[in-house]
Amino acid sequence: MPEAGHVVTVSRRIEAPAERIFAVVADPSRHVDIDGSDMVRGAISHARIAAVGDRFEMAMFSNFLGGDYVMDNHVVEFEPGRRLAWAPAPGDERSARGRFTIGVPPGHRWIFELEPDGPDTTVVTHSYDCSRAPEDLQHNVQQGEMWRGAMTGTLERLEKVCAA
Repeated sequence: MPEAGHVVTVSRRIEAPAERIFAVVADPSRHVDIDGSDMVRGAISHARIAAVGDRFEMAMFSNFLGGDYVMDNHVVEFEPGRRLAWAPAPGDERSARGRFTIGVPPGHRWIFELEPDGPDTTVVTHSYDCSRAPEDLQHNVQQGEMWRGAMTGTLERLEKVCAA
């Protein structure tokens, strides 16, 4: 069970049907368009997410990590039109930083939940759950709080993409 304070959640009511929003979230090539952290550089894997067990790699950039790196994302929850969650894993040496194993998620998750609110409106909840991550990772991300602004930006961008 996730610990309180280790799951950060933001929500936004978006004037678009859940199916349209989910189609964007489930398409790794669209993540660069909606990323509020400005760390996503593009999809390496372009296949649409379709099931638990799918994996998709993303090209990323972080000054903290010293530049470009790769994340290998493992889909851990998938409910079409409603819920998508993935557990990121280091995809290369730079993202592993000698602390994590390439290809093995260390325990944190990104989650999108969509709740229809009428035929053409959806409440989208975006969460970051680090409750299962190692203590030092939880500390480094301030129990997830460091992502709150980026997550809010992601939902703002998602709204612009889906309302267009």
